[in-house]
Amino acid sequence: MALIQPGRIRVVKQATTRVEESGPVVYWMFRDQRLRDNWGLIHAVDEANKANVSVVVAFNLFEEFLGAKARQLGFMLRGLKELQRGLEETLDIPFFLFEGEAVETIPRFIAECGASLLVTDFSPLRQVRKWNEEICNCIGDSVSMHQVDAHNVVPTWEASPKLEYSARTFRAKINKLLPTYLIHFPILPPPNRKWVAEFPLTDWDNLIAHVLRKGAEVPELEWCVPGEAAAFQLLSGIKDGFLSKRLYNYSTDRNNPLKPKGLSGLSPYLHFGQISAQRCALEARSLRELHPQSVDAFLEELIVRRELSDNFCFYQPHYDSLLGAWEWARKTLMDHAPDKRQHLYTCEQLEKAKTADPLWNASQLEMVHHGKMHDIGCSRMYWAKKILEWTTGPEEALSISIYLNNKYEIDGRDPSGYVGCMWSICGVHDQGWQERPIFGKIRYMNYAGCKRKFDVDGYIAYVKRLGRNQEEESRKRGRSSIEGISDLKIRDSRDTE
Repeated sequence: MALIQPGRIRVVKQATTRVEESGPVVYWMFRDQRLRDNWGLIHAVDEANKANVSVVVAFNLFEEFLGAKARQLGFMLRGLKELQRGLEETLDIPFFLFEGEAVETIPRFIAECGASLLVTDFSPLRQVRKWNEEICNCIGDSVSMHQVDAHNVVPTWEASPKLEYSARTFRAKINKLLPTYLIHFPILPPPNRKWVAEFPLTDWDNLIAHVLRKGAEVPELEWCVPGEAAAFQLLSGIKDGFLSKRLYNYSTDRNNPLKPKGLSGLSPYLHFGQISAQRCALEARSLRELHPQSVDAFLEELIVRRELSDNFCFYQPHYDSLLGAWEWARKTLMDHAPDKRQHLYTCEQLEKAKTADPLWNASQLEMVHHGKMHDIGCSRMYWAKKILEWTTGPEEALSISIYLNNKYEIDGRDPSGYVGCMWSICGVHDQGWQERPIFGKIRYMNYAGCKRKFDVDGYIAYVKRLGRNQEEESRKRGRSSIEGISDLKIRDSRDTE
């Protein structure tokens, strides 16, 4: 009996020739970087035990995948270092780290070890899908290839067969499938057959030092400890766990940028796959009788909204351009592209928070200093929509917002990030609103509206403190802050239109 539901697996390629003796199962880990609650690893071990072969995990490091810097790569590599130790000590499975192009390193490793099956993670991002296709074409006819969606509670291809228009159209479909897929994980058995060759040695310290030097423009974060153990502590730890200490206020505090602890803080771990969304959902659901509103709100964000982003990026190849917007949105944006702007800022001015709007500057600097902008409340939407208002047109606005998000957010380069920018600027998953200059029928936000919803002055002061704290930490470590940004001040003039 299989340990994993068939709907979670896609057979990308079936071997057409047989060899005398089957080789190992190779799990090319990419999006789901964890030992526990990992359907990809469970499937790899299960298939290996059925064939009585060994299992090996391979990971390919792209130094600057979609613009990742020290902030993102340092977090990822420190988590992988912990993962390698766990794989070897718990399951006796080797972990191979390759550097270079995956379309070269993975097929070469498949050939060298004589693998019989390649298991890969699922990602809807265009570049990852291209790598999968090229690797599939490179591996021999004696090798099968399976793809497993271990990132979503409901596999993307099972949740819907098409591009969904909105959360409203998607919610019923995914909720219908939750009884099938939101289940407890089986116990992961160790491989029956061990890897007989030497386990690889990885010089983690030198590797991490190298990526930190190369990506020093965006330094690591102090508040976000990488790895599976830290992720589980944040989820339900005794000291400051989200479910154990902060869940009860989630339904109200999550919309207040002055209460960062009102959010779960799990997104970096979910992005790098250091914790399973399914595990988070299971643990939260067990507390629903105590905190029904907060649990329902958390599951809406964790499952419906998050997996809607994967749906968009999977079925819309232009998920990061104006071509990916609905027809009504493209038309209204292009109709109003020539409209006169009160302010026009360059990408450099925006990146350094040199605008006349103190709230926007604070939002940008929170992302720069803290590596996260308040995701659910007003500040993030306001940030992206003002970029549309202050640039030459929707194409430039979208490009700049994605660039800044990917560069500074610890969880950038993610479907949720792309969809957040597309929602704010291009109206994706939204509806048409009252027509106005520049925005057309895209939902509008302004400074005065934000002041009615939260304490704007308090938020600006909070971000100033973040900047001062980062400067102090930088001095203690003997390294400079982000070039050109460390000395920024949030201006006092206000755009009150």
